[in-house]
Amino acid sequence: MKVYQTNKIKNIALIGSSGSGKTTLAEAMLFESGVIKRRGTVEGKNTVSDYFPVEKEYGYSVFSTLLSVEWNNKKLNFIDCPGSDDFAGGAVAALNVTDTALMVLNAQYGVEVGTINMFRYTEQLSKPVIFLINQLDKDNADYDKVITQLKETYGGKVVQIQYPIQTGQSFYQMVDVLKMKMYQWKPEGGAPEVLEIPASEMDKAQDLHNALVESAAENDEGLMEKFFDQGSLTEDEMREGIRKGLLSRGMFPVICASAGKDMGVRRLMEFLGNNVPTVEEMPPYKNTEGKDIAVDPKAPTSVFVFKTTVEPHIGRVSYFKVMSGTIKTGDDLLNEDRGSKERIAQLFAVAGQNRMEVPELQAGDIGATVKLKDVNTGNTLNGKGADNKFDFIKYPNSKYRRAIKAVNESDSEKLMEILNRMRSEDPTWVVEQSKELRQTILSGQGEFHLKTLKWRIENNDKLPIEFSETKIPYRETITKAARADYRHKKQSGGAGQFGEVHLIIEPYQEGMPMPEIYKFNGQEFKIQARDVQEHPLEWGGKLVFVNSIVGGSIDTRFLPAILKGIMGRMEQGPLTGSYARDVRVIVYDGKMHPVDSNEISFMLAGRNAFSEAFKNAGPKILEPVYDVEVSLPAEYMGDVMGDLQGRRAMIMGMSSEKGYEKLMAKVPLKEMSNYSTSLSSITGGRASFTMKFAAYELVPSDVQDKLLKEYEAQQDAE
Repeated sequence: MKVYQTNKIKNIALIGSSGSGKTTLAEAMLFESGVIKRRGTVEGKNTVSDYFPVEKEYGYSVFSTLLSVEWNNKKLNFIDCPGSDDFAGGAVAALNVTDTALMVLNAQYGVEVGTINMFRYTEQLSKPVIFLINQLDKDNADYDKVITQLKETYGGKVVQIQYPIQTGQSFYQMVDVLKMKMYQWKPEGGAPEVLEIPASEMDKAQDLHNALVESAAENDEGLMEKFFDQGSLTEDEMREGIRKGLLSRGMFPVICASAGKDMGVRRLMEFLGNNVPTVEEMPPYKNTEGKDIAVDPKAPTSVFVFKTTVEPHIGRVSYFKVMSGTIKTGDDLLNEDRGSKERIAQLFAVAGQNRMEVPELQAGDIGATVKLKDVNTGNTLNGKGADNKFDFIKYPNSKYRRAIKAVNESDSEKLMEILNRMRSEDPTWVVEQSKELRQTILSGQGEFHLKTLKWRIENNDKLPIEFSETKIPYRETITKAARADYRHKKQSGGAGQFGEVHLIIEPYQEGMPMPEIYKFNGQEFKIQARDVQEHPLEWGGKLVFVNSIVGGSIDTRFLPAILKGIMGRMEQGPLTGSYARDVRVIVYDGKMHPVDSNEISFMLAGRNAFSEAFKNAGPKILEPVYDVEVSLPAEYMGDVMGDLQGRRAMIMGMSSEKGYEKLMAKVPLKEMSNYSTSLSSITGGRASFTMKFAAYELVPSDVQDKLLKEYEAQQDAE
């Protein structure tokens, strides 16, 4: 493949729901451009895009795949993205480094929840969108219904470029209202016959052509004036209007195809080559300092690594976008994130597992290199004179958690190495070694996400692993004030141990005042705060430690020891051994011995006094509660709401958004363990959800009783 200049490069993400036919479309485009001589199929497990063993095993895309093709003296870089919500990280990364989204829809199903979710990402990133209605040859294809859905969902910006004369088995003709021609294919597809539009279709074609002309003119004042003066625009003028409409998201063109039969694919690529904005027409990226970085091949070189894979017989492959300058074979670059130097031994234009060596890649281009020593996904590599750093990809939050461990305990260290390597490939993995729960917790996007990771570890790395339910990070707190005192006294020859601590504890909320008098059993305790320390806790909440000692009953040098003893008990609450939080402790009295008192004595006295007071202060268990947002078709609302209420959810609201319903709820984390599987089952995979930590809230009394019994049984067993 030759070197392409910046103004000849176009970067396009193939996005859409699972089953919309993106991988089949990619195969047809590679075939039409001459990259491959024979088209593979998903069923045959021989496509260029889905070439990893796990993808062949499960029959769906797991990774995004870069596909570079040459078409009419332009370079089109496609990134074929997974359709499943479980692998949204690949699509998010691809949308960030490409300039236009080609949204593929299945003509049988139209606008699906995956369409909605992917379109939302394009909105967030202000990316141009083209809709491709695919699989028009299927029996249940309904083009008119899909157009109606698109217009209901995305409004008048949806503009038809093409329409089929018939769908289903009879699909072999379509009318193009930009060129005002009819395209007709033989059964094997490929190159079409270009014909005049038949009289029976002329009125419809003319109406759609006029709508297209008007929409194109709306995006440019000069074109609008021409349109008013002449009543029409030339094809080149319409292309200019379409390109400007795409850039401003003022137009969402609709194209037709049957990728499986290679019908419409050649015309699609022609449309993309002529109308999609080039990289230099897009808004500039900003580095981490907020500075605009122009797509200039003559500027100092900066490249951003957006994807990393480890492939058999090759090792680490780094996929990058040239943010500025020109990267050449033999360049020495500095990793701005890690401080290490890297030499670029080889550069490739990529089509799946096919790599074509090139001498250089200019600003805006996307390519790959191999065997870099110390480069991870998200790193920036700079040449001489560049000091940029990029961090613009925001990945979705995790939605599914499981504890993971090696079947053989001796493999634990090896498992962590594999997980860290996989996280460098896919940043949506979150790996946490929880000291609190004594588990290694793996968080991802869904059950399929974890299922594919398990397959890869067991089949590629030959390491048996097992998943289990994640323990819940409960918290303990108190609901009322309580008082306690404790004397630690120990004498065993020589110097003894003595320390006595009197303290009051109460629930703490940010900014709450401290009473001057506390009453317990008819007795008043006057408090005079001499020192107040706020200690934010690693696990959330605060411990407020108040010194109210008068008369020197405890020397101030022993107060840090008392605090240490209290903090130690906060780390293992008396109810379930969970972390305690949001407590104010007032040490107001005590006793010491001139010889036997020391730090250990007061640490133990403080610990035990706190423990006794905690048990008398209405102790309660708190559980993590998450904000959950579900997007679903209206017909499933009742079933989904019923399922959530069975999970102790509090429904917070409902709304409609672009053809889909949105349900908002607060749900305890304990109840979300298998939610992705359940939601998929209820809605036939047509719903999706997001979840985000909201707060810790008190568990109901029946749940607390159950947790206390479980903890007691566990303690007895140990």
